[in-house]
Amino acid sequence: MGTIWFDYIVVPLLILFARVIDVSLDTIRVIMVAKGYRKLAPLVGFFQVLIWIITISRIMANLGIWTTYIGYAGGFAIGTYFGMKIEEKLALGYELIRIITRADASKLKKELIGKGYQITFVEGTGKDGKVGILFIVQKRKVIKEIIELIKQFNPNAFYSIEDVRSVSGPGYIPQTTRQLRTRFRPR
Repeated sequence: MGTIWFDYIVVPLLILFARVIDVSLDTIRVIMVAKGYRKLAPLVGFFQVLIWIITISRIMANLGIWTTYIGYAGGFAIGTYFGMKIEEKLALGYELIRIITRADASKLKKELIGKGYQITFVEGTGKDGKVGILFIVQKRKVIKEIIELIKQFNPNAFYSIEDVRSVSGPGYIPQTTRQLRTRFRPR
């Protein structure tokens, strides 16, 4: 009875747990590769593959036990979800926010600059006449804060957000108070 309990319940649960960790790490590794984290991505990949090898060896040792397959597949699904949630919290990299507004953008510009964001503003012409176009390159961690300011000071503005693979040049990406608190938070 003890062996059946272990083979059909404990081993599949261990496989599920290992697979959650493995797939979460894999999701983060893929995102790190896409964002250009050349030193960290291989390290994450090492641990991800190590866990995968251990997990798959347990599957191969228990080929006749169907619950190990369920644990493996369930771990993949849950790991994918957790990997996306972890990456969302890490908010790696930079993004470009492009804001196009028909209304006067002076209040929005003033507020963004007052909060320490570097913006580029140009005037353009759209389908219905003059428009203001603001460009902001910023760390992903503060994108929600910028969107809240857009909605508060220019709720009808059109904006789009794009991933930025790398940032270089004499530009300046300020660290907001929230970023500093997060970076130097006591552990």
